[in-house]
Amino acid sequence: MKFSLILISSGASAAVMSDIDIESLFKSRVGQVIEVTEPEKSAYASYLNQMLDANDLSNIQSQYILLVDRNPFVQVIFVYWKSPQGDQDLIGATFVSTGRVGGYDHFLTPIGVFRHDVRNLDFRSLGTKNDLGIRGYGDKGMRIYDFGWAISERTWGKYGFSKMRLQMHSTDPDLLEKKLGQPESKGCIRISAKLNEFIDHFGLLDADYYDAQNKGVRLWMLPKNQEVVSTPGKYLVVIDSQLLRKPQWMLSCLEYSPQQFPDDLPFRSRLPINEYGYSTVRRMSVNFLK
Repeated sequence: MKFSLILISSGASAAVMSDIDIESLFKSRVGQVIEVTEPEKSAYASYLNQMLDANDLSNIQSQYILLVDRNPFVQVIFVYWKSPQGDQDLIGATFVSTGRVGGYDHFLTPIGVFRHDVRNLDFRSLGTKNDLGIRGYGDKGMRIYDFGWAISERTWGKYGFSKMRLQMHSTDPDLLEKKLGQPESKGCIRISAKLNEFIDHFGLLDADYYDAQNKGVRLWMLPKNQEVVSTPGKYLVVIDSQLLRKPQWMLSCLEYSPQQFPDDLPFRSRLPINEYGYSTVRRMSVNFLK
């Protein structure tokens, strides 16, 4: 699959570059790529379209969209491209970590469609370590994608819902990146440094940033010499596929993903059961994916 790229240099006008194979670049630059079967490509494209339809976004123009399945047995991010004809073409997929339940100040990663725009400006990691010696945002210079405040479910104390800051970012390359593929975060979406660089360099989510830049807004966090796809996007979509075991299509990925299965399924059974027969987590997911 080939797409036109635009080279953006600081202080220079954009110039159209030759076409490239973005799928091959994803495989070569991101690594740890998951081979998704054709039925699952279609299934997740359907999930994506359902979420867009539910948010009155079914008619958005051709662009890139990131889809995350927060299900503890999946923990995968899918990079889709919506074609001018409305098809959802999968560019690639790899592992992430979403919210781990049970710890203080831990949230389930919220389900929904989240817009990436200049109302919540991104920033870049300083590469500093916390008191535990962990670089929570990864190496210096890694981009933190900020999607603003979101309502999500607390997984400690009396449970319930609260605001949390939804971000997508790299993590400690030595201590935590190897745990991608299982729930580990406090609610944010952890991605690999290579995926972070890929999204950043090709401007997959920077459509609103480029609009603002064209209007004279100075945006220091945009990297120099980006090779920007001609149809950058602005949406992150999070779902929960409600699987209760590792899906068959992922079994071939086990040599790359963590061998220890997530331990948060018992949490779901501890949540209060409502009139629909589901815990609040399950009912919220079903409502989005009905």
